[in-house]
Parts: sequence; structure tokens; C-alpha cells
Amino acid sequence: MKSQITNALSDFFFEYETPRQVLVRNRRVGVVCRLIQLGVLAYIIGWVFIYEKGYQSTDTAVSSVFTKMKGVGYTNVNGSERVWDVADYVFPPQGDSSFVVMTNYIITEGQSMGKCPELKGKHNCSSHADCEGGSFKRTGHGEMTGVCVNTTKTCEVLAWCPVEDDHNIPDPPLLMSAENYTLFIKNSVTFPLFKVTRSNLVEGIDAKYISKCLHDPKEAPLCPIFRLGDIVKQSGFNFETIAREGGAIGIVVDWTCNFDVDVKHCKPTYNFHGLYGNPAETDKARASVGYNFRYAKHYLEDKVQKRTLLKVFGIRIDIIVQSLARKFDIIPTLTAIGSGVGIFGVATVVCDLVLLYLLPKREFYKNMKFKYTDTQVQPDSESLGLDTSVYYTLEANPRQVRGTDLSNDPDSEAGSIETEVSKVRYLD
Repeated sequence: MKSQITNALSDFFFEYETPRQVLVRNRRVGVVCRLIQLGVLAYIIGWVFIYEKGYQSTDTAVSSVFTKMKGVGYTNVNGSERVWDVADYVFPPQGDSSFVVMTNYIITEGQSMGKCPELKGKHNCSSHADCEGGSFKRTGHGEMTGVCVNTTKTCEVLAWCPVEDDHNIPDPPLLMSAENYTLFIKNSVTFPLFKVTRSNLVEGIDAKYISKCLHDPKEAPLCPIFRLGDIVKQSGFNFETIAREGGAIGIVVDWTCNFDVDVKHCKPTYNFHGLYGNPAETDKARASVGYNFRYAKHYLEDKVQKRTLLKVFGIRIDIIVQSLARKFDIIPTLTAIGSGVGIFGVATVVCDLVLLYLLPKREFYKNMKFKYTDTQVQPDSESLGLDTSVYYTLEANPRQVRGTDLSNDPDSEAGSIETEVSKVRYLD
């Protein structure tokens, strides 16, 4: 028993096993193998390392956006002149990354709480029975009193009177001057993994430059000041069309950075996308076109609470920050190399399938690749001093035993080389 344990440990620590290999000289199989290996190599170099940059680690940014609109609008409605500044046409006014610029509106002035007839088309009636008192209609303006107003043939409601009439949207838009408003975007990003912080006010963008520049994709791609008309144009919309009923535009600030080079090369790019609001084109068949909302300004007049209601049509702007930073890292590099080396095994599997199952002389290759063994017990093995009680008789291919010349075979099987070394260990 002690001898067996010693021999087992000796075999484990001082012997090395390696797979048996057969060299096959076959043009077709050789070409298939090299083509597969070449394809795998091209995939590793071209896709994994060059395109996907598998040798780098990645990180996304934590970002903050601040905006500021500038510009003055002018309207003259029925002889009533008015100037609109930023406090009047930007909602909300805090400078968020999502805001609305008013381009058109319907105003209802002097509303007070009382009873008045509903708007035509909202709830028509022919008698008081058609107006159920105390009920509401989803599209109505208030609570029905149960009275049918003969002059308008509509139900009377308790609401802010006079009720709003929004059937006729001003055309052309009242604030076409909004086309010349300017938008300033200030964006800061931080990549926590790489401990890098950048701002869209990059090197060379100072107060003097900002006071004069206006963003242009070719001439001034880094200028953070944008003309509203240019934003709408680059998003694919017509300004007068979207200004009439409103819409939405997305401004994408893209930070794609490679920190294997100097950090100063990490600069933003700006892209503009029309999200919705073009009734003359893709939105024509939709049930609801454009973008609008209502807000009211309340005041007291002769101790009576009143309000001015505005239905605002505007361009909603959403600023979206996208980011992806890369930097060399040994761990993803080794992972990519290791996975690539593993894929090289595909060539061996495919070639073995071709050799053993597809070629006409597949039986010959099976005999060359596999050894079939017989085991038998030798009764006098111990008397001969052998370390083992089992020996192996290896079957050789009959064509090899006869020494048949295979050099003229079209698949060159004679070039298949097999080498075997048998060792028998004796006891001391």
C-alpha cells in the first residue's frame, strides 16, 4: 500500500501529460483551417480591438445642465401693442434642461367666477332637460346649473367667465420674432471612474468669445449659444409650422472621450432632433398635434378676484446629455485576448468534422487520430519485476504495417505522420 501511494504521488508530481497530435497534410483541410483562423484574427483585431476598443474600460458621466434664453418679442393684436421678454415667454423660468418657449397664444382677459353660457359645441341644448344640474362634462369649462341659455342654445355653467374660445388659433403665429431668440447652454460632466471633470466651456471659450459667437456646425461647433431658428431648422422642422401649434425638439450634448490622449481633446458635440410637432408632415394623422398648455395670472379688481388666461403654444426643448469615456485597462485587454485565443479552437473543431465525417477517406483519418487498445492481465508480470499488471497492445493501421507507399494518394495521406514512444518502468 505504501509503495502504491508513493508511486501515485511520484506520478502526479513528476510526470507530464500532453495530447497526442497527428499532422495531416491535406490541401483542402489546411486551407479551411487557415481561412477560419484568418477570420478569427480579423474579428479580434478589427472588431474587438479597433471598433469596439476592447482594450479600454468605459465610464458614463454625471452631468448638470443650465440654460438661459435671451431676446425680446413684439405683438400687435387688434391695436394692442405688447413687448414680451424672457420672464413672459419662458416656462419655467429657472433655467432647467427642459423648458418651453412660447411662440403663439390665445388670451382670455378679465375672467371672474360666475355663471355664463358654455361655449358652442361643448354642450348644446334645446331645453333645460338637456342640462343636468350639478354635473360636469369632461371637455366643458365648469359645473352645469341646469339652465339652457336660449341665445346660445348651450348649457349655463358655473365657471370662470367669459369661457375661453380656443377654436381659432392665430395664423401666422403671434410671436414669429421668437425665431431670433438665443439659447445659452452650460453643461458640466464628471466621469467618476477616471476622476475627470469637463465643461462645454472648453479651452478657448471665454467671456469675450461668448459675447460674439453664434453656434454653427462648421464655423463655430463649440460655441454654446444657439439661435432658436437655427435649432428648429437643424432639427428638420419649419419654424412657422411648429411655432403655430407648438412641438418638441431634443438637443443632444454628446461627450465621447478617449482619455488615452490629453484630456483637453475631450469636447462636446451638439445634435438636434425634431421629436414631434410638424402637422404638415408626419404628425398629420395624429389625434393631437403640437404642444400647448394653459396658465393664468390672477389679480384683484374692485375687490373681485379676476384672472387673465393664456393658452400657450410653444416649442418644448429637452436637452439630453450622452456620455461615454474610455481609457486603457489591462484587465479588459487580457480578457479580450483570452476570449480571442479561445475562439481559435473553432478552426480545430471544424477541421476535425471535415476530416472525420466529410472527406472520402474519413476512415483512414479516424484510424490515424484514434488508437484502439486491448487490455489483458499478464499472470507472470510480477515475476518479471514489472511495476504494472496491465500492458497495452496498440493496433496499427494495416496499411502502415505493410509499409504501403501512399505518396501518390491525391489527399497526401502518406504525409500523415504518427510517432509513438512506449515506456515501461521496472521496479528497483
